[in-house]
Amino acid sequence: MKKLRGAVIGYGFIMDKGHAAAYRQRPDVEIAAIADISADRRAAAAAAWPEARIYADHEALFAAEAGGLDFVDIATPPSDHAAIAQAAFDAGLHVLCEKPLAASIDEARAMLRHANRARRVLYPCHNYKHAPVIKAVRRVIESGRIGKVHLVTLQTFRDTHAKGVPGWRTDWRRERRYSGGGIAMDHGSHTFYLAFEWLRAYPTAITARAVTMGPFDTEDDFSCSLRFPTGVASAHLSWNAGVRKVMYTVHGERGAIRVEDDDIEVAVRERTPGTQGGSGDGGPTSWRFEREAISSDWMDSSHVTWFNSLFDDFRGAIDRKEFVGREAEEAFLCVQLISTAYASARDGSKELPLAGLAALAGDDVSDRMVSRG
Repeated sequence: MKKLRGAVIGYGFIMDKGHAAAYRQRPDVEIAAIADISADRRAAAAAAWPEARIYADHEALFAAEAGGLDFVDIATPPSDHAAIAQAAFDAGLHVLCEKPLAASIDEARAMLRHANRARRVLYPCHNYKHAPVIKAVRRVIESGRIGKVHLVTLQTFRDTHAKGVPGWRTDWRRERRYSGGGIAMDHGSHTFYLAFEWLRAYPTAITARAVTMGPFDTEDDFSCSLRFPTGVASAHLSWNAGVRKVMYTVHGERGAIRVEDDDIEVAVRERTPGTQGGSGDGGPTSWRFEREAISSDWMDSSHVTWFNSLFDDFRGAIDRKEFVGREAEEAFLCVQLISTAYASARDGSKELPLAGLAALAGDDVSDRMVSRG
């Protein structure tokens, strides 16, 4: 397998403990260069990667290194994602980008269009899809055991915002100029792309509520309801919880799935002669419950154990020349949802329609379809 030569932009916590730690395990990746605007982080990168060349910003890195690279991995705050990705495409590089893809709909749209024109892959770090327990949910749904899914609930609880490294603005997630928003910007993408997968559709409308409970300009409590052609989803995200935890439920015609961190419970309705009630169709039913613990390391916020699975998919997109695939399109939709949710929250939680992928293509659908040709 060809070794991919990469550069990383932004050597903060998620890069150091997540992405870069996984790259060390891969014989098919060489990290040749690293850029970070913080002198402290450049020193940390140099100590950890003595063979990599270190730069103060992405412009200097691309000017010196682009001709010898295959891809760039962007893990800066969201406010810089778009500019760095655009420069990477101009330099002929594939792009792996942390979520959210961008801080605005216009920036996300421009990134996807540029990827198609440059014929380079744009791929988001939607890593929750790669958690072992989420893969187990996928298998249950695909087996048909719970029937067609029509209701999803998603709760993400944190007892504080994720802190950055001490060397550069530890609380940047609470500064809108860098983060683009609060917990909806930080965790909304994970919430929404899981709902897309489980409901097998994209939403048509959203209503949302956002609350800031501390002395910041970003929200720390967010809830929303989404209408899909196939059902509904509701979500609650908070940085004010008493515990770090994810709790998901997926409801189908014949049963349901409950996830609480590493624990999964599958409930399947079965017809049992002589058992009374509950089916709604006049027939006797009983419930069969299956419970299992599937180690997924939810307490490890680096999610390093999920990254290799995600990078395999990124590499596959490169091999297939899938410049703007479903993952990138869904990343655009996540940004659109977050932005529309903020608009709903500002307008008294009014339900607002979603343009979906039509908002990506505008009057020219062909741009988005280049990678399919």
